[in-house]
Order: sequence, then structure tokens, then C-alpha cells
Amino acid sequence: MPLVNPKGINYQKELNPAQVQAVYSTRGPHLVIAGAGSGKTRVLVYRVAYLVEQGISPNQILLLTFTRKAAAEMLKRASHLLDERCQKVAGGTFHSFANLILRKYSSPLGLSPHFTILDQTDAESAVHLIRTHLGLSQQDKRFPKKNTLLDLISKSINKAQDLETVIFEEYPYYLEWTAAIQRIKEEYTRYKRSMSLLDYDDLLIYLKDLLTRHPDICRMLSCQYQYIMVDEYQDTNKLQAEIVRLLTCEHDNIMVVGDDSQSIYSFRGANFKNIMNFPKMFPGTKIITLEENYRSVQPILNLTNEVIKAACEKFTKSLYTKRQGYRLPVYVEAEDEHSQSKYIVQKIQELMEGGVPLNDMAVLFRSGWHSNDLEVELASQGISFIKYGGQKFVEAAHVKDLISYLRIVQNNFDELSWRRVLLLMRGIGPKGAQQMIQHIVQEQKGINIAEKLLKNREELKKLLEIYQQLDVQHPSPVELLKIFQKFYWPILMEEYDDFDKRMSDLESLQRIALRYDSLEQFLTDMALEPPEKNLIDKETEKNQQFLTLSTVHSAKGLEWHTVFLIHLCEGYLPSYKSLENQENIEEERRLFYVATTRAKENLFLLRPQLGYVTNSSWEGGGMVYTRISRFLEEGNIVHRFVTRERALSYF
Repeated sequence: MPLVNPKGINYQKELNPAQVQAVYSTRGPHLVIAGAGSGKTRVLVYRVAYLVEQGISPNQILLLTFTRKAAAEMLKRASHLLDERCQKVAGGTFHSFANLILRKYSSPLGLSPHFTILDQTDAESAVHLIRTHLGLSQQDKRFPKKNTLLDLISKSINKAQDLETVIFEEYPYYLEWTAAIQRIKEEYTRYKRSMSLLDYDDLLIYLKDLLTRHPDICRMLSCQYQYIMVDEYQDTNKLQAEIVRLLTCEHDNIMVVGDDSQSIYSFRGANFKNIMNFPKMFPGTKIITLEENYRSVQPILNLTNEVIKAACEKFTKSLYTKRQGYRLPVYVEAEDEHSQSKYIVQKIQELMEGGVPLNDMAVLFRSGWHSNDLEVELASQGISFIKYGGQKFVEAAHVKDLISYLRIVQNNFDELSWRRVLLLMRGIGPKGAQQMIQHIVQEQKGINIAEKLLKNREELKKLLEIYQQLDVQHPSPVELLKIFQKFYWPILMEEYDDFDKRMSDLESLQRIALRYDSLEQFLTDMALEPPEKNLIDKETEKNQQFLTLSTVHSAKGLEWHTVFLIHLCEGYLPSYKSLENQENIEEERRLFYVATTRAKENLFLLRPQLGYVTNSSWEGGGMVYTRISRFLEEGNIVHRFVTRERALSYF
């Protein structure tokens, strides 16, 4: 095989030996296990160029990725390496490829070639229409909302599970509605079919049906696409794996690239078993492992190697780098959540003074609400940040709802807060709310609402009684929050299907309020320096420096000079929801691995000794002494691979 093409690509010079092996392995099934930071994209780019250079027609090459942008960028880079022929390679997502094929071969499936693809909002609207048509919109008992229904239907398809199993795992309090939800799913399917509508899941379903039910078309497509590559194979679902197998019915020239240790999207339907079982699905598979890391210093890799070594099921690999480094990761024990926040702010300031840009630092966490306390602390210290993943808690509707109750305590004539509070109540619509607001604000009646306006409005009567009592008691901000959280709990359950998850935000708000004696000061700080004021629009503020806050799921594929991984205790990471299921624990381990491999130079691992245990009721949870995350205890990592520091309480 030639090592240098006419344009001067010297593969052995540009790539390491394992990467060269992957590029040159063009015939037969290949599984490339690409460790974090090992240059998997580079392999795919050079392999496209190499295939075209060897005289293979671009029309015979298929590159499947998880975003159109990724495919376009890879083909663009391959064109720069070789020539414009690489741009003619068929590249895109599974869904875009399915759309292309189904437009061409719609007739055998009884589809119109002019079918319409429903986006998320359109699909939810269709589900709502069907729910209403079936008479399931107004129920005495709570019934799932349209977005929840679509989520359940989609997960049952992507996970290849029956609806009852998905409901039990995701929303167990809706099990009594399983039969009704099944009816909606069936009607939704019929409705789409009759209207020539396809949602995102249908694209994969119909493509698989086409390939399965029409072997002649399957063979023709397999002959057309002689060389198939799939990126991020660990993130494929069962349908996608089956489509890949069908497309190779006439050959086995398939290369999938991925990392079993970074399979973290089961909640979206990704199937960890796809990558593990690839050698069984394609007998004779040659496994190539990319272990040289180009991102992190060796002390960080030593830690991550030890963590993933304990995985129950894996492809063995050990990451190494030429960037030896000298600083060990730092394990920090903080007395509580707030001291954890204070420590991070102090370290960020020190690193900035040492020349590390704020843009090159990130704080990662398991769930969006884990950063709530930190967001307030960053805001108070004037440190700009942007948050990815989860919901920004001060922007969240349920947090705004609860704060509105407090604003009315502070100012009985706060029109905006009254409008928000009134519209939450059953039986009060925009017209009724406006009538009330006129009485309360414009006529200056405040909480002394005329009895005639309270007829058959028991919720409002109860709320007014609370306000009247508070005029005498004058409780602290945190006590006020507890009072109104108890009142708000039934409303929260009524308004949001995921009410149990939203409770974590309200509990965080209580912990923040603990630092205030004055309601006025608490509300002033939340208004003048709320965390959302520090979110940076990257398009309009390109030169602005900001700290990244991100869930681990949203951080995959990214990297920073310095990474802080917070709340490393049992119940946080691993999540309390995973503690009784070994498969879930293993995915939590992979989450930890993904988080730690984002760091290039500095890795800080933080554990508050005093943590909060959540509880799905208005009474909330409680403060407990935490247990260090098992992922730091295993292999004695906390003693062998890190240095230790303490963060004192700042209350």
C-alpha cells in the first residue's frame, strides 16, 4: 500500500501506529475502540481520504454520524487532505440517510414520496389532538401531558421495550394509565400513517421495515454502499444497529468507531450492548484499540484508567500520553455544599491570576440542580458563566412560581407576581385573573379581596389566609419558603409530570435562603444578581470570558484546561436512582470516566461531607453526612492517585 499520495499525505507521519492500522483496514468488519482523547475523528477523516485515494468511488462510501455538522466537517477536512471528491461521499445522520432512502423507495411501503416529517413540537401537538379526541384530556386523576406521552412512546420504540416497562422505569405513578397510553400510541401511529406524516422515530422504523421486507432493495443498497463507517457507535440504539447489519448483507466492509467506556445515553435509548456485541454480530471482527491520548496529562489518565478497570463489562484499554505532567488530581473534602462553592470560586480566582483563561475552566455535575448553590456564589462574586444541560434553576418556572409567593409578602400590590400566582390556580383563567388584579392592585385592596370574588375559589381563600397570618408572624426567608412550598406542592404535582425531579430545585432554594435573615435582601439579590444575568451569549459576546457549568452528559466531546467535578458522594454520583441496579451503576461509572477525561491539566474532585437527601413530598428531604462516591473508594483511588485538600465551612 502506498504511504504517500500525490498530494503528500504521509499517513505514518500524520498518524500513530494504531490510527494507521485503522485507516488501512478497509476490508472486513472492524471495531475501533477509541479511548477518550485518542483522535477518533482524525481516523475517520484520514480513512475517507484513503479510501477515495485508493480509487473507490465516493458514491460507494457511507459515513454515518450523530449530527449533520459532524459529517460535513469530517468530509470537508478529508477534502482538504485529498481533493473535492471526498465531498461527494454520502455522509450524514441515520435519520437524514433514512429520509433520503425513504423518499426514493416510498412506494413499496405504501408511503407518499412527499411525506411530511414532524418535528418535536408538531409531534406533541398531534399527540395532544389524539388525547383530546379519545376524551383523555380532562381526568379526575392526573394524566400525562403531551410531551410526557411522546417521550414514553419514543422511548418504547428506541429501547425496543413495551410501554408498560418504560412507564414503570420512567413515570411509575402513571402505571394505572398504561392501557390508555397504549391506545394513544396506536391512534398516533394510525393518524400519522393516514396523513403521510413521519416523526423522527418513524424514519428509522420505516427504513428497517424497508430493508427487512424488501430483500431486493436491501441487497441493492448494500451493493451501492460497499464501505460503511459509523461514528460514536456506543450511542446507537437497537434500531440503528439492526439497520447497520441489514446494510451489510452483501459484504462485511463495516468499521464502527466508539468507546464502550463513554456509553452514557441509555435514557435516550442508546444500547451499551451494541458495541459490546459487535464482534458477535459480525464474526471475524478485528478490534483495533486507540490508547494514545492527546488531551490529558498522565496523572489524570492514571486515575481514569483505574476507575474504568473496575467496570464489569468492557474492552480492555489503558490510556497513555506523552504529556507526562506533574500535578496529581486534587480530592477536596468540603464541610458542606456552600463551602464547596466557595472553594471553587477561590481556586478559579487563583487560576485566573496564574494566567488560565476563565473560558478554559469548567464545573461538571451529574444533575442540573447540583450547581444551584454554586450559581448564586458565582453571581455574587461577579464571575460570568454559561450553563449547559439541566435547567437553570432561577429561570425555571417552578422556582419563579415559589418566589412570586414571597414577592407578594414583600409587596401586596406586585401585579406581575399576583398574575403568576393566580393563573396557577384551578378555575382562574386570564379573564378571572385580570379581574382579581384590578381589585387587588388598581383598587388597592391587597390581600383583602372582596368575599364575592372568592366564591367557589377555595385555593385562593387558603392562600389569603396564609398571607393574613404572615402579616403578624414575620418569619425568616427560609421559613417562608417552607410555608409556601407546602401550599404549592399540590399545584406542582398538577402542573408538572416530573414534579418529583423539580423538588430538588425548590430544596436548593431553601438552602440558599438559609444565608439570609432579611426577605428584602434575599429578593433583592435574586433580582439584581440572579445567576441568569451571568449567562453569556456566545454569539453576541464572543470576547467575553465565561466559566462553563455543565452536566456530564452535555460535556461529552469537550475539554478544558481545568475541570471541577462536584458532589462526588453516594446518591449524587452515582445517582440515588441507580443504587439498586448494577447496569445503572455501570453507566454511572462511565459518566464519572467521561467527566474526568475532560480535563487536560487540572482535575479537582469535590465531595461535601454534609449533603442533602431529596424526598418527593412537600416536606422535602434532609441534611445527612455523605459517603464518598464508590468510584473514588475502589482501587483505593483516593489515596493512590490524588492529593488531598480541605475546604472549611463558610456559614
